[in-house]
Amino acid sequence: MSDEIKKFEKDCEEEILQQGSNNELKQKSIEWLRNANNHKYSYHFKWMNRPIIQYPQDIQMMQELIMEVEPDLIIETGIAHGGSILFSASMMALLDLSDSIKNNENYDITNSQRKVLALDIDIREHNKKEILNNPFSKYIEMLEGSSIDDSIINKVHNIAKNFKKILIFLDSNHTHEHVLAELNAYANLTSVGSYIVVFDTVIDYLPENHLPNESNPSMSEARTYTKGNSPMSAVREFLKGNENFKIISEIDSKLLISVAPEGYLKRIS
Repeated sequence: MSDEIKKFEKDCEEEILQQGSNNELKQKSIEWLRNANNHKYSYHFKWMNRPIIQYPQDIQMMQELIMEVEPDLIIETGIAHGGSILFSASMMALLDLSDSIKNNENYDITNSQRKVLALDIDIREHNKKEILNNPFSKYIEMLEGSSIDDSIINKVHNIAKNFKKILIFLDSNHTHEHVLAELNAYANLTSVGSYIVVFDTVIDYLPENHLPNESNPSMSEARTYTKGNSPMSAVREFLKGNENFKIISEIDSKLLISVAPEGYLKRIS
């Protein structure tokens, strides 16, 4: 690595730390996020023509993690419209293509050793059809059922034992109990040096009228999460008994606007 590149990276690290320590900037970022949530901001982005329902900042960060780890297996809970798993699949294809170029080999998607394993309690047929019509669906295996059901957990572990570098994204039911159960079920599959990302920890930053409650009965029927009963509370509980993982606060400082503050966990041992 050249001295110029080293200097650029060092400058970026220092600037990110400054961002993270700028309380005014952080507060304005939270205020922007709250206002944007009024308009369902994250619902308006697509990946390969499928709604991804993520913030652009988090999509970019997921790309950086994938390029850093170079996983052969990505496990995702929550499928919805399929944009996120198609993002992961296309990134796996990019890793395969890069390997082919480096090794002077022909890229053959049918011979890939990489996989995206996606779980959802209810895979809607119209979404499944669109996912399977995408050419990168060859990287994807979908399992229908609760991510915390013993039979699904056993299937995931049986599949995962055939892979060496595993990256995990959790984005299904957002209650404390469910997310904590997911962390306890799958965190040990995360490779050392890789990550488990818990999405929607931002729930604890949102005003009450944006969360399921008596004034939002349509939300309350299907969603019971709220501040303190959320992905963030689950992450904090999980970390009390798991020294193998730590929150990468530098990512929070870097993104500022994210649906996963305190949710980027790296396995360190």
